Amino acid sequence: MATRSCLLAWRIPRTEEPAAQLGKKVAVLDYVEPSPRGTRWGLGGTCVNVGCIPKKLMHQAALLGGMIRDAPHYGWRVAQAPHDWATMADAVQNHVKSLNWGHRVQLQDRKVKYLNVKASFVDAHTVCGVSKGGEETLLSAEHIVIATGGRPRYPTHIEGALEYGITSDDLFWLKESPGKTLVVGASYVALECAGFLTGLGLDTTVMIRSVPLRAFDQQMASLVTEHMAGHGTRVLRGCAPERVEKLPGQQLRVTWVDLASDRKDAGTFDTVLWAIGRVPETASLNLEKAGVRTNPVTGKILVDAQEATSIRHIYAIGDVAEGRPELTPTAIMAGRLLAQRLSGRTSDLMDYSSVPTTVFTPLEYGCVGLSEEAAVARHGEEHVEVYHAFYKPLEFTVPQRDASQCYIKMVCLREPPQLVLGLHFLGPNAGEVTQGFALGIKCGASFQQVIRTVGIHPTCAEEVAKLRISKRSGLDPTVTGC
Repeated sequence: MATRSCLLAWRIPRTEEPAAQLGKKVAVLDYVEPSPRGTRWGLGGTCVNVGCIPKKLMHQAALLGGMIRDAPHYGWRVAQAPHDWATMADAVQNHVKSLNWGHRVQLQDRKVKYLNVKASFVDAHTVCGVSKGGEETLLSAEHIVIATGGRPRYPTHIEGALEYGITSDDLFWLKESPGKTLVVGASYVALECAGFLTGLGLDTTVMIRSVPLRAFDQQMASLVTEHMAGHGTRVLRGCAPERVEKLPGQQLRVTWVDLASDRKDAGTFDTVLWAIGRVPETASLNLEKAGVRTNPVTGKILVDAQEATSIRHIYAIGDVAEGRPELTPTAIMAGRLLAQRLSGRTSDLMDYSSVPTTVFTPLEYGCVGLSEEAAVARHGEEHVEVYHAFYKPLEFTVPQRDASQCYIKMVCLREPPQLVLGLHFLGPNAGEVTQGFALGIKCGASFQQVIRTVGIHPTCAEEVAKLRISKRSGLDPTVTGC
């Protein structure tokens, strides 16, 4: 079977909807290869099925546990009941399935042809899609967009890792509690999963080989892990797993080594979760048949500012593209702009600078712009001013919650009017706080403009507008009063 189409796309269907609305004939090819554990899911890509959406809902479930513990201090006589994983999982999975269905309906409404086939290139204009039953479909197109994303990396050099471990591809679809869990990794995925598992009352250990949140501001990363360690998550630093064995009682015995002392240790867990990074979904695409070049080290597709690959009519967006933030909203916006350019509606390019994001650890970390390290590297320490504050959310006062790691810093150029280079916020609802300030920073806000902004009282966000103490001053940045 062969068909002609103006635009083909893999995955992230929301990205391509505008192309059909802008007059293009569009087909979306989407296929989920089951995880090594056999987990599979529906339409919508990583974010909807095994990423942002189920992660945020399970994070919310963990936060509710903290609220239940706070409730008696506010006069509510609430029973401290254990968490029921099965009930939560069923609700989360049903919501995800409703989103799968919603995407199917939206594609149909927008006259986008959807094919549930695994695609690979035949040549620079032709793609072959293979269905689950083995039926082949050939499609050719004027323009082709690759948005296949990535999948979790398995440490296949570790004995038992593939046979007995799971990844985030599996965690969110478990019907039963993972029980006592070892999370291996220092990525935001590792810390987020370890955080909500701890919050749900599970015995959780996170094993970090080197530094946590390597791509983020390292002072903030340290505060994130300090908070987790102080609130129930066991953190093993400088350790690496060597072997995973299955015991007669179905538990897993993990042997690891302390890299500093070379001392070996072992522990028993119900689940081992690998969160050591992701690999792009490019290996099975036969990119060489189309002439599309990749980075030989990362496997990601090389693209230019217009998202074009080495073959001008083939584009790549999202996690699969070299040098792009691995964030769903950036892929969606890049796709929308690409569709508009291909239809002649605009010449605007995606701006990847100052993209806001949030790490949904128990104490959330939101950021936008440069880290302190990146600002110093780019502008020199003598040209950078950092304003900071430790603060206590009002909600924490009555239940006497620990606020030791609630911290804000704003990284600015030192020369007036002190352009804001980056904002870093650690505290409740960090994503909601950061999103608003991201607009100001995107528009070129200065420190002087921020401090002249009237805060909404009492909120955590107002503490950003109240920043006055610089690191260079050496003064105590702890906020006092209301």
